[in-house]
Amino acid sequence: MLEIIKLKKTVRKVSPLERIFNRSPYAIVTMIARIKGNISENLLRDALNKVRQRHMNLRVRIYEDEEHNLWFTPEGVKEIPIEIITRKSDDHWIDIYHNASKIPFEFEKRPAIRFILVQSPEISELIIICHHIICDGMSLAYLARDIMMYLGDPSREVEVLPDPLPVDLNNFPRDISINFIVKFFINRINKNWKKEEIYFDQDDYKSLSKAYWQRYSHKILLIELSKGQTSALVDRCRKERVTVNTALATAFAGAQSIIKDGKVNPNMAIAGNVRDRLLQPTGESMGYFASGVNFKFKYDKKSSFWENTRNLQKRVKPLYSNKNLFKELITWCHLEPGIMESLSYKMLGGLIPSDSSRYHKLSTFSKRNDVVFSILKREKMDSLEKPFLGTAITNLTRLDFPQIYGTLELDRLIMNPGGMFPLALVDLVIGAVTCSEKLSLLLEYVEETVDTITIEKIKEKAMELLLK
Repeated sequence: MLEIIKLKKTVRKVSPLERIFNRSPYAIVTMIARIKGNISENLLRDALNKVRQRHMNLRVRIYEDEEHNLWFTPEGVKEIPIEIITRKSDDHWIDIYHNASKIPFEFEKRPAIRFILVQSPEISELIIICHHIICDGMSLAYLARDIMMYLGDPSREVEVLPDPLPVDLNNFPRDISINFIVKFFINRINKNWKKEEIYFDQDDYKSLSKAYWQRYSHKILLIELSKGQTSALVDRCRKERVTVNTALATAFAGAQSIIKDGKVNPNMAIAGNVRDRLLQPTGESMGYFASGVNFKFKYDKKSSFWENTRNLQKRVKPLYSNKNLFKELITWCHLEPGIMESLSYKMLGGLIPSDSSRYHKLSTFSKRNDVVFSILKREKMDSLEKPFLGTAITNLTRLDFPQIYGTLELDRLIMNPGGMFPLALVDLVIGAVTCSEKLSLLLEYVEETVDTITIEKIKEKAMELLLK
């Protein structure tokens, strides 16, 4: 107990919202910075040491006390893994990224992040692989820019950011509250969970990760628009009175409908940034400050692409209100953290092989008819064979970062937004970011859900709709 009291004075408690991602094998966000110019290992290590001073989440590990509370603590934190690999081709980083994503994080020993430089004298890719429990997509965009600043100017002094306040009940906008009826049912769910609660440790996580990556093969396709193509798309969207974000959503929903001959899941999700909506805005700090809007959209093949886009714009724009963006977040904050933490184990526990030391615990839990199963069933997420989302998009929009940093040039950023749920439950995940005046799109999917040939056709059709 003395140790817990000491920690409370020196560290921050992991919020219920952050704990949703605790020990999840697939909740991984990745940012790739393509850099022109020569980066030495010493230069990189010095820059990473400085961003570690700047961002609290790069200086902490996760501590679990006897009552299963989680804390971010700076005590006894080991170094962040840094790897340098000689670059062999333009797409060499993709294989490296896939392999690195399967390596479990050591949450209780070091920050849940790793850096890999795929290096050549002329051009390199810096891969930042980070667990969702300490970041979102914007976090890694700011982090990539900070690294570039220190690479370009090694003498630059570190400006330490304030420790980020999480998205929790103390930091919601003042107009956000929870309905007393909803709270009544949440309390009942929490009481039921307390009767049969179960918690998972690092060995459970390692076993689940191994089983997940043996069962599912994540694939990615990359779309890199030139400056001219990006500018033309922005100009056309402005002319059509729509956002680029809406155009991207319409293009990929429409492409799926066309290629799959209308047999497409109409459920869509578009991520939203809540950093500036909080009671105390978080600025450029690392953390999870994201939400999203969910809706059904059916592409009308009898109308033009831009008419479909304008129709979607009219539907989506009103959804970006505090009420919608914080609706699920406040619900999750009222639930017992162990409930949301256990979702991965409920969905994936059946994948654990019988020769695993964690087979009995995880397999038994996955089959248990309890409040966690009820939640998954209500959200239509109780089967990995039936995706509940057709398209999920995270667009960081245009980032006004410098392009030149000393002798180095930030050619473009590429993002994989990761997710809160297994990729098998989503037909197509899209990560979009515009940096250095170039739009990059990363498409992620699992072949067990949609085959690569179909995704290639969807990609080509989407680009045809957007650019032609």
